[in-house]
Amino acid sequence: MSSPESTPAARGPRRISPHQVVLALGVLIAVVTLLSGIAATVFQWHDDSPVQREVFGNIPSAWKAVFYTVLPIVLLLGAVNFANRVRNWQRGAPDDRSTTRRNVHRRLRDFRAGVYMQTLLRDPAAGVMHSLIYFSFLVLLAVTTVLEVNHQLPESAKFLHGDVYRAYALVGDVAGGVYLAGVVWAILRRYVQRPYRIRIKTKPEHALILGVLLAIGVTGFGAEAYRIALEGRPDFEKWSVIGYPLSGLVEDTARLSGWHQGWWVAHVLSFVLFLVILPITMLRHMFTSPLNMYLRDRERPKGAMKPLPNLMETELESFGAATVSDFTWKQLLDTDACTMCGRCTSVCPAHATGKPLDPREIVLKTGEVMAATGTPKVSPPLGVDPEITISADSLFERITPEEVWSCTSCKACDEICPVNIEILDKILDMRRYLSLMESNFPTELGTAYRSMENSGNPWGMSQSDRAAWTSKVEGVKVVEPGDPFDHEFLYWVGCAGSFDDKNQRVTIAMAKLMQRAGIDFAILGPSENCTGDPARRSGNEYIFQMLAMQNVETLNGMGVRKIITQCPHCFNTLQNEYPQLGGHYEVVHHSQFLEWLISEGKLDMQDARLDERVVYHDSCYLGRHNDIYTSPRRVIGSLAGVEVVEASRNGTKGMCCGAGGARMWMEETIGKKVNDERSQELIATGASRIAVACPFCYIMIDDGTKAAGKEEDEVKVADISMHLLEALEARDAARLQTLQD
Repeated sequence: MSSPESTPAARGPRRISPHQVVLALGVLIAVVTLLSGIAATVFQWHDDSPVQREVFGNIPSAWKAVFYTVLPIVLLLGAVNFANRVRNWQRGAPDDRSTTRRNVHRRLRDFRAGVYMQTLLRDPAAGVMHSLIYFSFLVLLAVTTVLEVNHQLPESAKFLHGDVYRAYALVGDVAGGVYLAGVVWAILRRYVQRPYRIRIKTKPEHALILGVLLAIGVTGFGAEAYRIALEGRPDFEKWSVIGYPLSGLVEDTARLSGWHQGWWVAHVLSFVLFLVILPITMLRHMFTSPLNMYLRDRERPKGAMKPLPNLMETELESFGAATVSDFTWKQLLDTDACTMCGRCTSVCPAHATGKPLDPREIVLKTGEVMAATGTPKVSPPLGVDPEITISADSLFERITPEEVWSCTSCKACDEICPVNIEILDKILDMRRYLSLMESNFPTELGTAYRSMENSGNPWGMSQSDRAAWTSKVEGVKVVEPGDPFDHEFLYWVGCAGSFDDKNQRVTIAMAKLMQRAGIDFAILGPSENCTGDPARRSGNEYIFQMLAMQNVETLNGMGVRKIITQCPHCFNTLQNEYPQLGGHYEVVHHSQFLEWLISEGKLDMQDARLDERVVYHDSCYLGRHNDIYTSPRRVIGSLAGVEVVEASRNGTKGMCCGAGGARMWMEETIGKKVNDERSQELIATGASRIAVACPFCYIMIDDGTKAAGKEEDEVKVADISMHLLEALEARDAARLQTLQD
């Protein structure tokens, strides 16, 4: 006998599951289709207008009965298959993607971006090609629906005649022509042009899908041409601008009826086959992709990782993702929303330089494990080779640790995805499992972990040396632990800015610029720990929480409110992730702060010049993680004489330096080094200076330019603050020389 707690009454009213909603909707559509066939047969309503089209003209009654019997069955089968896919998503953990008053406008905006093809049009060729197929298909679906609605109406209510029919015929034929043009383009693109990202994942099911889509269009025009010919090519059918000319080519007039029936059957069978393969092939993205885009908006900021409970207090026995159910239901929906377009692959710096990672494969392999281990089992997102077997509900059945550790967390894959799949979250969740549960991480990371745990920074340097750079700048105030913070700004120097020789110059430059502008700031010095970004991005949530909680306690105890940081990783963590632990601050990156100082006139820029060609390298954590692109460029552009140029990959499409996601602390032994690839791209612009706004980028790009054989007098790599200060000091020196002369 069940306990009281387990009875339905004790559990409360049973909620309707999403898969039940899908099934109910499918049943409703199937029933309506069946009833429409019965109604048409029973009432036999006809339109006597001379300018109209007879539905099922020249089609035997028995064939009509088969049509209205088979179609509801196929629709019901499709609903069952879709519902089974939704049941697989429900295996995932909770993820609040509720629609609220606050987010409904953003959700609708994201949905419109999907259904209007705005995201696909980032790649004009693919976007236009998809638009030709998608929008014309919707028009053709509407044309068919209008015909069926008119078919069900009594004579007095029928409207599809006269000029309305002429316009209807014109719209249908134009849409059909555009649709066929798009399908043919898609075939040529996949099998003739064959871009790399498409070629490497072309499967037999792509031929099936494109063949069915082509058949729908060709058989539709074939049936129309023979119907018009059978009717004697009446003048009003000239509005069928493709079908009418084709009807004039018909020569076998003795067997027009049979030819028309044959084309009609072929058209119906093509559409039935389309309905059959819709839920079991990648065609399902027609529904799942717009849904995924609608659900894009979430509560946590763009640059923040998913929070975990306090690891010192939680009763959870496992962390991160090792099985399908460890992902959220939204992450599982992602796998069915994927269009397999490969844009993520095309921009991944790890993949481009020969590493094992392919972001698309992360999504597809997750979907394969989900499909093979679900109840019931469903088809994988894309066909797989027969020899690939999955024996357990483990993501690592298909995904290797080498793939996971190759990621630089640059977010290029997420940014370019036309249907907003969250690929990086999956990789970071798997890193959490590998780090926390299996201690399966690159050896070099172990050293960084121990340094962060024991010394408060991944460099392993003594905390007492954090403020050593202040000996080179007079007047920088170091706040003692426990003292109230009575300055306007806290300058968060960061580990690189404190301990790395190159980046100490950035710290000194920023301090001098703020002093010039009369900014009241101070630093924590030895009281400042690493923000924990390298630990969190490599999956070690334990060390992240240890460091972050200490920092939050320090900052809150001092009463810090405004923070300036020169490191985008510190900036992202302090602004987007510390609120998860109770740390709420107004954080500004130094590029934004310098831009503000210049625009407010707090820095005297008059006569400050830099007669150089400068290219700016976008930091991933400043750009794609936080959408800050213009501030660094405006800082550089504020100098007279400077010529700002762009690398071939810039802004949202900028290429990573290779150091993000804790890759700064891992050896790069496979393929070409990411920083070498990016540095060569920057050098190719012909710039004499490379500007950066991130300490990791500074180190990596400087090393990369030197590896390319460029000395500092040929290509100078420096932070934006250093370029700015150099120009100001040169201006001051020139003014002083003028006065002395």
